[in-house]
Amino acid sequence: MTEPLTLHIPPAVTSDESGFDLLALGAMVHRLDPGIVPMRKATCCDIHVSGGEYNVAANLADCFGLRTAMVTAMVDHPLGDLVRQQVRAMGVQGIYKEFVHNGVDGPNIATVYSDRGQGIRPPVVFYNRSQEAAALLKAGDFQWKELLQQTRWLHTGGIFAALSDSTSELILEAMTAAREAGAVVSFDLNFRNLLWKKRGSREEAQATLRKIVSLVDVLVGNEEDLQHGLGIAGPEISGDAKLDPGVFFGMIDEVRQAFPQIKVLATTLREVHSTARHTWSAVAWAEGRDYLAPHCELDVLDRVGGGDGFASGFIAGLLEGLTLEEALHRGWAHGALLTTYPGDTTMATRQLVEAVHKGRGARIER
Repeated sequence: MTEPLTLHIPPAVTSDESGFDLLALGAMVHRLDPGIVPMRKATCCDIHVSGGEYNVAANLADCFGLRTAMVTAMVDHPLGDLVRQQVRAMGVQGIYKEFVHNGVDGPNIATVYSDRGQGIRPPVVFYNRSQEAAALLKAGDFQWKELLQQTRWLHTGGIFAALSDSTSELILEAMTAAREAGAVVSFDLNFRNLLWKKRGSREEAQATLRKIVSLVDVLVGNEEDLQHGLGIAGPEISGDAKLDPGVFFGMIDEVRQAFPQIKVLATTLREVHSTARHTWSAVAWAEGRDYLAPHCELDVLDRVGGGDGFASGFIAGLLEGLTLEEALHRGWAHGALLTTYPGDTTMATRQLVEAVHKGRGARIER
């Protein structure tokens, strides 16, 4: 049996308490998805309410029944109404800094455009984040002492950090308050070169992210995130990482030297054979030990959100007191399932996640 982590996780909240199992801080977006049709030829789209940090909060609430909240910007606009409704529908409490839309050009809820690709044609994701309300958020906008009272975990990520200087400062403020309150702090590096490039140089991005990661207990990020986001030395990487965990584990020593307070580091492994056929696994490091999830072959419907599916399943396991290995396997199972649903957030049940975790196949249930 794996020994318990020294990572201290506060006890579960009860129905008569005001705290949260997880409080997420980030930006909300809506994704326009024409399916396998390229966006340039699309005539209709599905709309998915999303956001890297929100996806984790939504998955934890909807699939695992945990109490979560989303701290973000909101706009008095029909798209804002759409987002509010979806947040409520997923069982997440919205905590909003309200912005007044001027009726013409913002502030806005950001738009993400995507198509899923097919066969050898890869998926495509691109943005319109012009006049984004979330980029206007700043330190002092939220009462962290009150919000973090009896809250167990704070989660945020690199996409939100990349939006503006003020969002990075807000993250630092929230993380500092969370550590003082005794909450676990997690961060998904989610390095997006285009977003950081708009703000300045790669070196400036790394300096900002290194400040943030110095306050993190649980870090989610792959080899490319570690190299590009934090400047950690490693081999050249192009495209999707292969399923050899050696590169990831080979970078751990330098990560630990730079950020000795980190207790857990985890990521997914994915080898893409075609748009709809992936080999999937996950790895984690915790306090000197390496952990590896199984490999499985995925028939992928929509890959967007799979990483957030892994992170949320992994965090759910840790919040519920599973061992690191068990939590890793839960994250692996939930992330795999999420790629079989349209959209960025879960449609899985806890029972289905546990069944996949235990190796049950896809035979029909009657």
